[in-house]
Amino acid sequence: MYWINGQQHDALAASDRGLQFGDGCFTTARVVDGNIDLFPWHLERMQQAAQRLLLPAVDWAALELEMRHAAGSLSLGVVKAILTRGSGGRGYSPRGCAAPTRIVSRSTYPTHYLSWREEGISLALSPVALARNPLLAGLKHLNRLEQVLIRAHLDQADAHEALVLDTAGMLVECCAANLFWRKGKNVFTPNLDQAGVAGVMRRRVIELLAGSEYLLHYVSEPLETLADAEEMLICNALMPLLPVNRAQSWRYPSRQLYDFLRPHC
Repeated sequence: MYWINGQQHDALAASDRGLQFGDGCFTTARVVDGNIDLFPWHLERMQQAAQRLLLPAVDWAALELEMRHAAGSLSLGVVKAILTRGSGGRGYSPRGCAAPTRIVSRSTYPTHYLSWREEGISLALSPVALARNPLLAGLKHLNRLEQVLIRAHLDQADAHEALVLDTAGMLVECCAANLFWRKGKNVFTPNLDQAGVAGVMRRRVIELLAGSEYLLHYVSEPLETLADAEEMLICNALMPLLPVNRAQSWRYPSRQLYDFLRPHC
């Protein structure tokens, strides 16, 4: 079910810059008993993305109400919000775009995550590398063609998710999740200042680690750093946290960090 600028329909203007250029941002949230998990952080990430993308004035109060309305009847589900620059301008120029488009949708929960939490998952290296672009790094913008290609290759692989490097050969993330791995009491996650998406569940894990016995490191490391890891996990707002059994030929039987984080995610 879709709402566009507060009205229930699914017809978007062909002139909308979200369609024309991928000019906008989005967030996808888990809903439990009608409540949007980590809702303030989802709104905050949209506000930060809108600011960095120089979107015109957004009616944030309306977007919040629309997202709450979409979530209200769900016991377990998904609410997604998209902001585009709207229609206007000539060519790439945003001049004349004064009314952003708000798109809110709700859908069923991807229940395979429930079994994956218990069974664990496998990761395969993607042949698609993410381009380095510090101007857009961290943002969940609407230009997702890299992820579409990553997913297309993953659909042909014997794995649940993809390990994704950037064009410099450094670990960044998965197709649709952030990465953490553990060596002793040291926990590592890729630095996202060149590529990747800074997810809200990644933020939650970082917050939990800050008050724990574990020491978190933000790193720029090649794939081989995973060879001597004791444990690996991935996260996003929907999963929200999954243990990794295998990445390439490396196996990770430990769930020490996962068991610590899971009750709080």
